[in-house]
This record gives sequence, structure tokens and C-alpha cells, in this order.
Amino acid sequence: MRSFHLEQKDKLEIGKLFRARSLAENSAAKVLSVIVIRVRGTMEYKDYYKIMGITKDASQNEIKRAYRKLARKYHPDVSKEKDAEERFKELGEAYEVLKDPEKRTAYDQLGANWKAGQQGFQPPPDWDAGFEFHGDSFTGGTEGSAGAAGFSDFFESLFGRAGGGFQSHSAGAEHYQMRGQDSHAKVFIDLEDAYQGTSRNLTLRSTIMGPDGHPQLQPRTLNVKIPKGIKAGQNIRLKGQGSPGVGGGQAGDLYLEIEFNPHSIYKVNGADVSLELPITPWEAALGGKIKIPTPSGMIDLKIPENISSGKKMRLKQRGIPAKQPGDFYITLMIVLPENLSEEDKALFKKLQQTNSHFNPRTKLGLGK
Repeated sequence: MRSFHLEQKDKLEIGKLFRARSLAENSAAKVLSVIVIRVRGTMEYKDYYKIMGITKDASQNEIKRAYRKLARKYHPDVSKEKDAEERFKELGEAYEVLKDPEKRTAYDQLGANWKAGQQGFQPPPDWDAGFEFHGDSFTGGTEGSAGAAGFSDFFESLFGRAGGGFQSHSAGAEHYQMRGQDSHAKVFIDLEDAYQGTSRNLTLRSTIMGPDGHPQLQPRTLNVKIPKGIKAGQNIRLKGQGSPGVGGGQAGDLYLEIEFNPHSIYKVNGADVSLELPITPWEAALGGKIKIPTPSGMIDLKIPENISSGKKMRLKQRGIPAKQPGDFYITLMIVLPENLSEEDKALFKKLQQTNSHFNPRTKLGLGK
């Protein structure tokens, strides 16, 4: 669904534009949209400024003029250039990002250390953390372009489900009433927050237009209640914290997509949590009770006798306490002491002699 933006030079009349916008919003399903990073392996970094022949300090008006000039030059219906179709498509992709102050600001931060054509590009998982995006679920097309569906994997990996973006209003908009756009952002919390439920001060970065016509980041901090049992990929809705309405219209909502900060010892899969637990050779042989950590606190775990390294144990409903609680999985890893004394080695040699018949590789078809 395309986003309509009120600009000074819009060809649509103000009244028609708002009616179209209203119809589009009323017919659309109110689904939460967030940026999803789909990495299809490494790829080539694209310098959108170079493609459009402008510098990084170009104003939004300069970007628009550059696009219109090059679009006339490379439009496949009129251009005699051999690579006109490919250049026109590439130009449309660059303009889709740079015309939108939100996407442009995020792109500028991401690409600070990359050059055009450089191979091996892969966006980090948290590249968009805290960026507040406004608008519809999917990116709309630029003037004369085929839309995001025809763009490169590079674009898709960054903005495949980015919102319609920055919203501006023309003079006279106050005569119309319209609900503000919803906005969305990805935020990172600790796994322990999902176990306990808590409140956190989260800082988001919104894009505003500066007095020089260039996009600028403006931080805002919100106190957000983290509900117990929330999982990665779920969302928190903050009513009225989206874009302000037009002409006295109701403000939009803010949706926060939850992701977990990387943890030093736990791994998360949906509502399930897992831990690799080191144990000693004698604990594996003799069994016994040991204390282990979980996100909700220390517990006693009974290790069975004669257990092998790599064995998994399951603690039912000890995962994230969601509506359907997850499980807590423990993978046992036998670890030898770093420095074995001669006495230790003698004990292992004795064990070797008394178990000379034992061969753990028999199932592999390997003899002694």
C-alpha cells in the first residue's frame, strides 16, 4: 500500500489527497509492521548518493531535482542509453531511500564505513534498533518506479518492510481532520525482563527536518512497561505515541517490536531457553545435585549417573513464562581440569585399563 505525503508541489489537490489517504487507511488491515532484516548471505553495498550523482550533504530539494533530471535521461521509453532500464531501476531504488528522511538517516548511519560496490556487506542484527519509522506496512514506489518489489536484495535486507516513512503537511491541511500515522521501532531488552516483567526507560530516535533542509535525529525517552512473558518478535502498543493527527485528529499509536539483547550464557528460541552446562568427569560418572543458573534464579539440578557429554535435559515450563510457557533446555558438556597432575593421570590410566573393552566409536564402524 502506497503512502501519500502532502508536499508543496503535489499534483493531487489537497482535498483529493486526504480522501484517498482516508480510504486507504480505512481499507487496510491494522497490522503491526516492523523492519525485518532478511539477510540472503553477503551482498554488494550500494552507494545511493553516487547513483544519483549528489553529495551526502544534499538537501531534500536537491535530491528531488537530481532524481527528476536523471529519470528523464534514463527512462526506458525515451532513453537511447544501452543500460537505460537498469540505470532507471537503480535510480528509483536510490530515490526511494534518499527522498524519505527516515530511511535516509538510517541508511547514513549504517553506511558510514562502506564504499560503493564493496562486497561482503551484511547488515548487523541491531542496525535499526531504536529508529522510529512512521507509516504503512510496506514501502511504496517512487515516481515511475516499480516499487520495492523490484528493488535489489540490498534494499530488501534493510527496508523490505519499512514503513511509508516521513510525513509532512502542506499549507491548508488544518482544514482537514485525519488520524496521525502509526509508528514503529525495534527495541532490545534483557531476557530477564521477559521472565519478571518490569518498566524500562527506552530511548527512540525520530527524524525531523532541520532548518537547513536536512534530516536530523531527535531522541525521545519513554517509560515502557515490559509485560511478563513477552517473546522476541512480539509487540508493545503505546496508544497515542505515534505521529500527531492533522487538524485536531487523533494521534497514531507507537508499536515497539521486542528483541532480546545477546546473552552471555542463554540462547532463546521462541519461548524456549537453553543453557550449555559444564560438568566435571566425576559428576558425569557419579551423578549428584548441582546448582545451576536460570533467568528466574538459581535452582538445584539432579545429574543422573553415567551421563555422556552432549546429553540434553528438559525442565518443563521453565522457559519464558508466556501464555504457553516455554521449556528450559540444558546441554551437559563434560570439561576436564586444565592442569592434570601425575596423580590425576594415573587415575585415568587405571580407568583406561579397567575399561579396556569400552569403545565409544563402535557405532561408527571403528574398532580399537
